Amino acid sequence: MKFIVVVLALVALVAAQDDKYTTKYDSIDVDEILKSDRLFTNYFKCLMDDGACTPEGNELKRVLPEALENNCAKCSAKQRETSSKVIKNLTENRPEQWKALKAKYDPDNKYISKYSDDASKDGIKL
Repeated sequence: MKFIVVVLALVALVAAQDDKYTTKYDSIDVDEILKSDRLFTNYFKCLMDDGACTPEGNELKRVLPEALENNCAKCSAKQRETSSKVIKNLTENRPEQWKALKAKYDPDNKYISKYSDDASKDGIKL
């Protein structure tokens, strides 16, 4: 009986983890990436399928379409904060890369339309 309870607890734990994206990359210094042309370009190329990806770049590329679709429902608070910071930086400082990412991940402006009001509240002009 105890074995069954332990197995059910482990299954519940694994199922609960599937409800959120991994947080193992939440400690990455996004400000450093955004300030460095070299680092930013590497991540940008990864997302655009034009270059190699780091493990965290692969993870971002894997979850990005779903996160866009479900308003980052599986994101941690840190991931939501980081997303806003990155989008704000891109729209204000790297408009050409922002345009390219939009063309790849939101060619029909589905998400821009869906999230523009929320973005405005964060001071982001999409």
